[in-house]
Amino acid sequence: MAMGALWRALVLAVLLVAATVERTDAQLVENFYASTCPNVEQIVTQAVQNKFDQTFVTVPATLRLFFHDCFVEGCDASVLIASPNGDAEKDAKDNISLAGDGFDTVIKAKQAVESACPGVVSCADVLALATRDVVNLAGGPLYSVELGRRDGLISRASRVAGNLPEPFFDLDQLVNMFAAHNLTLIDMIALSGAHTLGFSHCDRFSNRLYSFSPSSPVDPSLDPGYAQQLMDACPRNVDPSIAIDMDPITPRTFDNVYYQNLIAGKGLFTADQILFTESESQPTVRSFATNGAEFNAAFINAMTKMGRIGVKTGNDGEIRIDCSAFNS
Repeated sequence: MAMGALWRALVLAVLLVAATVERTDAQLVENFYASTCPNVEQIVTQAVQNKFDQTFVTVPATLRLFFHDCFVEGCDASVLIASPNGDAEKDAKDNISLAGDGFDTVIKAKQAVESACPGVVSCADVLALATRDVVNLAGGPLYSVELGRRDGLISRASRVAGNLPEPFFDLDQLVNMFAAHNLTLIDMIALSGAHTLGFSHCDRFSNRLYSFSPSSPVDPSLDPGYAQQLMDACPRNVDPSIAIDMDPITPRTFDNVYYQNLIAGKGLFTADQILFTESESQPTVRSFATNGAEFNAAFINAMTKMGRIGVKTGNDGEIRIDCSAFNS
């Protein structure tokens, strides 16, 4: 082969490899259903609005569902599967507290989509769109969602433990868990801002009130007034079903007050408060606390990256007809 022909062949080979890499990196696209279900976004938005009109819990429940789905098996709607044996992902200890309104939101939205475009749109994509919509309904930013996910074929409770962040995590544990999903420190801090919405049960943070350390039963990083407020709401041996707002100031608004709360010593979980007490993360917390637009931009970027975790595309997985059951 002449030198010129060999060079052209090498260049072509490099271009083919580059094109393959590019396709792999860009598996999801914003207009994925443009020809197959062009109204999917409006259909999901209307279904989510209907559910939101019934209960505000729709918002934090759906948002939390998306996090819990993506961090186990990837964003593939595996958390939605219901098993008659109680051994699916949703049955795991860390997922038992997921509010039913989140599941109901996705199921109702999927049913509406099925009526218009049967067998076309995945439950995973419906969940991603519904999550965007609940953030917006709570006053958060409206952002574009990449689509093209397929639904996973594995949903096991045994795969959940150790794959979701815990309320007691320190900064290194948080950073390492998020880094495993290609999410940076700033992504992690921005995604933690979802705690501006929703609630938690007392047993998830009671150690900070009654048994933090031998020398200090109450976590010293807690604002004393806030600690007393929490003790009033969560006395020892309280009913485990009692829940407390994650953001004591604006619990029904998606905003940057979560970060202002951290500066004031009003982070509900240890894993919230350490974002301010640790020098590595404190500057970002301060920045988000004073600049809501910066937080919104970082949140959108982090949500987009999270939405790519472990996605199934092409011939992987399936397009579930019923979000709570595998097709076969």
